[in-house]
Amino acid sequence: MIENNFDMNSKNSFKLSHFPKLLVKTYTQWISKNPFRLSAVIAYYSILSLPALLIIIFNIVGSIWGREIVEDELFSEISSALSAETAESIKQMVTRKGDAPTSVFATILGIAVLIYGATGVFYQLQNALDDIWETKPDYSNEIIATLIGRLKSFGFILIFGFLLMISSVLTSLLSAFAKHISSQLPSNIIELAFVVDILISLVFIYFLFAAMFKFLPSKPVRWKSVKVGAALTSFLFVVGKYALAFYFGKAEPGSTYGAAGSIILIMLWVYYSSLILFFGAQFTKTYSDRYRSQQ
Repeated sequence: MIENNFDMNSKNSFKLSHFPKLLVKTYTQWISKNPFRLSAVIAYYSILSLPALLIIIFNIVGSIWGREIVEDELFSEISSALSAETAESIKQMVTRKGDAPTSVFATILGIAVLIYGATGVFYQLQNALDDIWETKPDYSNEIIATLIGRLKSFGFILIFGFLLMISSVLTSLLSAFAKHISSQLPSNIIELAFVVDILISLVFIYFLFAAMFKFLPSKPVRWKSVKVGAALTSFLFVVGKYALAFYFGKAEPGSTYGAAGSIILIMLWVYYSSLILFFGAQFTKTYSDRYRSQQ
């Protein structure tokens, strides 16, 4: 009866007292969508997509900001989240081997395969979010639906690259500024710069989740719901990021698998992160259904 009243009073605007019930309902619906299966699918496709995805990001963002700077920024994040060994393994995945000349046809085919591989994980994310929103692409032709989905996924690679570039620029400027004034100002000011650096990363994550929740599902999602859902997801993601880094550092789950340990760590990180992302997406839907009349 309480839950029914909670659902039916949709004309009420959001109140902090509603939050626990929203979380309970979100959890119930999240579990019913089998997020563990969806997360396993995303983890699998992330391994297949990762080399191509990084190569595209390095070339697009690197052409503007500098490939070496972008590589250092990304591999530094991977190293802190997983391990230096895993970062090195990923680096070896995307290292170009040889500069042998190729034909125009081979080059075009190579680019097409690269884009197709890179968009795989975002395409699967779109399908997973459509499951959460209980919708599907509004295209009668399956081929057209797939092409539109891949194009949308490629757009997210560009969004990711753009946000990464902004984050890298701001982080680099902040780091240079902190280094320049470190000898002239007290240590608490330097600590403030560190906090600002974390906030920059949080903003980057927030906008990335907001873009996913707004544009990846086939069903239109209102910005008010997206903003609330992305905020919660960003908070959970940052907490989960440090929790996973601590867990991987202490338990070393990848060490059991020997040479494949780095791959296992990547899949575990994506798997756990996907669980958080899908919970945030489900919260966004629950919030949207609950307060749709106010949006």
